[in-house]
Amino acid sequence: MTHFYGAFLLQVSVWELVNKANPISQAVLVLLLIFSVFSWTIIFSKWNLFRKATESNSQFLRAFRKATAMDAVALASEQFRKSPLVTLFDFGYGEIARQVKARGTVTNKLALERNLQLAISEEVSKMERNMNWLATAATVSPFIGLFGTVLGIIGAFQALGVAGSASLRAVAPGIAEALVATAMGLAAAIPAAIFYNHFGNVIREFGARMEDFSLEFMNLAERSFED
Repeated sequence: MTHFYGAFLLQVSVWELVNKANPISQAVLVLLLIFSVFSWTIIFSKWNLFRKATESNSQFLRAFRKATAMDAVALASEQFRKSPLVTLFDFGYGEIARQVKARGTVTNKLALERNLQLAISEEVSKMERNMNWLATAATVSPFIGLFGTVLGIIGAFQALGVAGSASLRAVAPGIAEALVATAMGLAAAIPAAIFYNHFGNVIREFGARMEDFSLEFMNLAERSFED
């Protein structure tokens, strides 16, 4: 009960500090809040996207490896549209269809490989969308917080000059403002940095899986369309 009451008082005190802060300091805190909200929005969105993509990849791969012909995979792929591998398959299957229609078989493996690489680049680009925001939040937020900290310290020294004595009552509000800005900057930056690195590793893993899948696709294409 005592711990809860102390936490409540801390929240009230922080809120009072924000309300009493000068407009520039409040603008710094609002900016940090915006960075934090946008970062968490991207984090939850990416987390959900990668979770669904991983599940769909596994399901599609099972269907792909069981199939003996491209047409069967094409029909099955409609169920797994959230899988990046399906986009890869669509690019390759489209190129195969064009070559078969023109010549009756797959004659240009290089064109097929290029299409698969284009699909990989497109899917990786989609996954990397908004990642630059996390990188920016992780890099910039501490400096914005530092700016707010400097403003708070300047205010503390001004209050000290007005008071004419080095009393804690004179400097405490400004120092507290500075600490709130520092805390907000770190609160915005740390999650953004953690998930930027984590999602970067996830995207690299997806890229490696797509590279492996392109080899499996080429093998199935040879079995299905070459004499």
